[in-house]
Amino acid sequence: MELTKMIKKTSPSLAERGITQKQLLQKAQRTENDEFYTRYEDVEKELDMYPKSVWKNKVVFCNCDDAVDDNNDKRRTSAFALYFLENFEKLGLKKLICTYYTGHAKGCIFTKDNFRGIKNFPEGYTGSFDDPLSLKILHEEADIVCTNPPFSRAIDYWKIIIESGKKFLIISNITNPITLAFVPYFREGKVWAGYNRVDEYLNHKREIVRAAGTWYTNIPIKDRPKYNHLKIIPLKEIPEKYKKIDDGKMLIVDNCYIPSDYKKPFAVSARPILNGLLEKGYKIVKDQHFPCMNGKQGFRRVLVKKHKENIIVE
Repeated sequence: MELTKMIKKTSPSLAERGITQKQLLQKAQRTENDEFYTRYEDVEKELDMYPKSVWKNKVVFCNCDDAVDDNNDKRRTSAFALYFLENFEKLGLKKLICTYYTGHAKGCIFTKDNFRGIKNFPEGYTGSFDDPLSLKILHEEADIVCTNPPFSRAIDYWKIIIESGKKFLIISNITNPITLAFVPYFREGKVWAGYNRVDEYLNHKREIVRAAGTWYTNIPIKDRPKYNHLKIIPLKEIPEKYKKIDDGKMLIVDNCYIPSDYKKPFAVSARPILNGLLEKGYKIVKDQHFPCMNGKQGFRRVLVKKHKENIIVE
């Protein structure tokens, strides 16, 4: 891979960028504590599940990347960038664009097409996914967005990506399907789970850290393997320990048991939704429900209801 650096000789001052030294240090501290770097094997495991036609002649945009090393050092290159660089021809990509903050008070745009890779450092550019230049790339150039945005900014990130109308493959918290800010996206069919969970990441010291994440996408998934985790059976056949009625007379089911003959709304956790429940004839009818058992409040759920007959689980 040939890399050509295009660097502006003059950089804007902190005052020109509208930030103080204290704010810059605080941002660096938040970044260090919040950013989990995705391992290459997790990127490869998920992206290899999708047909090559998904990527062919597409512009892939990694807008929460962390680095593209000048010397092609795999240890210093984002797992996302590395995957697409190593599989550029195999996937038939048209272009790869990675944007990121360099740690030197400036943002970088890395672009790779069929001929070469170029790094550019536009004046005043922050590298953030919500920088005006990043948004311009998203709306005017990108076909598919693929990255691991900071969990702490997931609400802002999801809003920008989903409203853009672009295809995406991103990692986020495993509880998003039952978290109030995200539930409408699942209810309206704008997003669903990908194939795999992601439980291990690298911190800024490249040490393994654990966080409960999973892939989310709006790319169609045919014959989802995790459909088999759903146990859609008549209510009377669900073991007693996995069904209960809360203080508000609402049915609560656990362990991916789903009552196939129940006509009223019932409460589920995130897990059945991640396994594809909404693709099997059920819909979310209330964005959050906190079951109370003997006056004690339980964990957040969502209420779902059957709306299609003849549900078949492969």
